[in-house]
Amino acid sequence: MKFGVVVFPGSNCDHDAYHAVSKYLGQPVDFIWHKETDLSGYDAVIVPGGFSYGDYLRAGALARFSPVMRSLRNFAAAGKYVFGICNGFQILCEAGLLPGALMRNAGLHFVCRHVNLRVENENTPFTSQYANGSVLSIPIAHAEGNYTCDDATLNALEENGQIVFRYSDAEGEISDEANPNGARSNIAGICNQDRNVLGMMPHPERACEELLGSNDGRGMFSSLAVSITRQSMLQ
Repeated sequence: MKFGVVVFPGSNCDHDAYHAVSKYLGQPVDFIWHKETDLSGYDAVIVPGGFSYGDYLRAGALARFSPVMRSLRNFAAAGKYVFGICNGFQILCEAGLLPGALMRNAGLHFVCRHVNLRVENENTPFTSQYANGSVLSIPIAHAEGNYTCDDATLNALEENGQIVFRYSDAEGEISDEANPNGARSNIAGICNQDRNVLGMMPHPERACEELLGSNDGRGMFSSLAVSITRQSMLQ
């Protein structure tokens, strides 16, 4: 299997994602410059966190027009795996690969700390190593993590099992107090209907080693590796 990590001008978590794949999973991984268009050699592509194009217009609004994003749409349509983290989640929403949008945090401040996430759907390629209701400690670092969508979209997300993570307390209780950015319905991460595209605001790549305060993020990368292996066996 082979992973790719997209690099935009302003990406700053690309090396974190690269490290998680190369050192924790022990799998080959390449950096993919945003002007590249050939993704044929990859099984999964990570769109990392950072401030693509400085987020000067709106987070992810300019990155969606990069050449690599046109190829990434075809990549996802072919059933390959796409994992957007923080700014990557914003980009995937701007590009229409995921529904909804990310707005300024409710408190209008940049928030950087560990939060608790409750696993809402274990039946995705990114969460198969967890159990529903598991509570993970994963760090966040964002100013525009307030997920929003209209009522119809929220209903569809809930009915289709597309809400993958919600902000919770340490016991898994969903509350306003546990919501660090005002996200609608405490949503921290969602997937598309086909389950092969995931976007989330917290940073699992920064939670793969106890030295950093938590290794709860490892399961997302190991889940993805298992899914790629299973997919290759079916081809």
